Amino acid sequence: MGWQEWVRTVEIEPSLYAADFSRLGDEVEILLRTGVRVFHFDVGDGHFVEPITMGPIVLRSIAPVVHAMDGAMDCHLMVDNPVRHFPQIAEAGGDSVTFHYEAVDDVPATIAVAREHGLQVGVAFNPESEPEDVAKVAGDADIVLCMSIHPGYSGQEFMEGSLERIARTRAALPESVHVQVDGGIDNDNVRAVYDAGATLIVAGSAIFGREDLPRSYRRLVQALA
Repeated sequence: MGWQEWVRTVEIEPSLYAADFSRLGDEVEILLRTGVRVFHFDVGDGHFVEPITMGPIVLRSIAPVVHAMDGAMDCHLMVDNPVRHFPQIAEAGGDSVTFHYEAVDDVPATIAVAREHGLQVGVAFNPESEPEDVAKVAGDADIVLCMSIHPGYSGQEFMEGSLERIARTRAALPESVHVQVDGGIDNDNVRAVYDAGATLIVAGSAIFGREDLPRSYRRLVQALA
């Protein structure tokens, strides 16, 4: 299976970076029962982004829980030299891997290596990069991730100008490539993000920053309606 099967009309992806790590397995199960299909798993190396976040050991522990309920693990590598991490992500249960346009010299070659490991693949880009430049080299990817914050820390506000960048990203890519957005998503902007062209919308604090996870997820889904 892959993104064409995982995505219904639009998917809200809970970002596990914002979860309560003392209750990670329980929170994942709760959201799966609520209707979540895909989880966003951020990997930060302390170089490409300042914080060191989760890694393959955590992925290995929760991927079986997600897969048992027909979910998928979408792994966002905020790292230098992402190719070095592909085998570990695949072995630990990752289903899709997204690397940064700014972190590699050859985007098509990096996409090809990810596929050699049986992974779906995405290309992310930072707010300073031009959507059209990314689209020129990322057309063979399954998804393109338009960052609406600077990557690294959860809880940042949605950046001004992001809706225009999302729309430009959608316009520059083949229809078969999904546009994903990550950063500052909440009930007030999620519909505008979808209208701009995103079909994969990552939400961290808007879900995990509240005590009632099912209600928080459903409120985002309802805001799309």
